[in-house]
Amino acid sequence: MEQEQTQERRRSTRLTYQAAELVVAVIIFLVGVVMMIDSHRIGMGWAPEGPKAGYFPFRTGAIISISSVVVFLRALFGKNRNHELFVSWDRFKLVLCVLIPAVLYVLVTQFIGIYVASALFIGGFMRAMAKFGWLKVILVGVCTSVLLFWMFEIQFMVPLPKGPLEALFGY
Repeated sequence: MEQEQTQERRRSTRLTYQAAELVVAVIIFLVGVVMMIDSHRIGMGWAPEGPKAGYFPFRTGAIISISSVVVFLRALFGKNRNHELFVSWDRFKLVLCVLIPAVLYVLVTQFIGIYVASALFIGGFMRAMAKFGWLKVILVGVCTSVLLFWMFEIQFMVPLPKGPLEALFGY
């Protein structure tokens, strides 16, 4: 009896191909809407000298949004809906262990700059996933970020997002 309840719970909480298609369609739809809104903000029409900056991005966003609605409706009502397991929750947790820190890395970059965020990101993965010692984590994280700074900022002269630490050094 208990085994049957556990199996039923697993079946009801699994991520199917259909559910994955629905979630991705919604996310892609929102990306298209954001593209259209931003394109409208910067001008999506036609000027005497040609198309405004948002002309093509607006149409691309519209195509993306319309296509995602089609995918959503086919996944929801189509005759070939796939209810097979897309990914188990155990495997999905492993994906989230990479996805969540990557999203945080992108968000934190806006505030502390790409170099400090990269040192924390690299060091965090080394410590959390591979269980390296603190000395090695700090050395690799800092040295990698210093090397990237030297390569992009000094050698290639490509400015990347910087934070308060770089400002402290005059960059």
